[in-house]
Amino acid sequence: MTCLAAGRVHLPAPGSSSSAVLHRMGIMSIQIAPSILSADFCNLERDLKAISNADLVHVDVMDHHFVPNLTLGEPIVKRICEVTDLPVDVHLMIEDPDRWAPEYAKLGAASVSFHMGATHAPVRLARQLRDMGCKACFAVRPAEPVEPIFDILDEFDMVLIMTVEPGFGGQKFLDNQMGKVRRLRDEITRRGLDTHIQVDGGVSPKTAHIVADAGADVLVAGSAVYGAEDPAAAIESIREKAQAAYRA
Repeated sequence: MTCLAAGRVHLPAPGSSSSAVLHRMGIMSIQIAPSILSADFCNLERDLKAISNADLVHVDVMDHHFVPNLTLGEPIVKRICEVTDLPVDVHLMIEDPDRWAPEYAKLGAASVSFHMGATHAPVRLARQLRDMGCKACFAVRPAEPVEPIFDILDEFDMVLIMTVEPGFGGQKFLDNQMGKVRRLRDEITRRGLDTHIQVDGGVSPKTAHIVADAGADVLVAGSAVYGAEDPAAAIESIREKAQAAYRA
């Protein structure tokens, strides 16, 4: 059911029978997604190679409107997709994702997250992304409740719970979001879904066990990885601590 490579367990695709079985058995493996927002943009290819033991590469796209920061756009994401062997996980912190999310799928993104407060037609957009072979992911900011998406939860491959305010890296971890993660994990389990829960913000070796214990299985880490002397070792440290605490 799982594929072993370079000492890691790779998850089956969401929606597969293998993924659902692993969830029910409580042995779903933790995925680590380093955020290149904390990388050196002048040496981006080097920094992508430094995280080759990760499961995903997380790319934050910000437009200076939905959030105050401005990062990168389609040309750079296209090149990232071309030069890395890792699946590219794009997090859109932009206005009008209904228009732009499919463009990132066309560039080669394996998954695209968009925000509750930005989309006009989340189900239509999720179905469009899935039809393109791209995983559809819904992002929830700290001040937003997660319960409104329960009725459409089966339309998504992953839900992203922000544990910092979106827009900037290096912020302090908001542990008050763990109740939200637990409620979401309970709903996923109750309905027998195989939806992943991603947590983004302040994840480090010191907080990885907290988010995993709450039920998150995809951990985004930026400064904790790229601020470490050995990014690959930092990834393994986060993975080890999260895997030991994970509850499915």
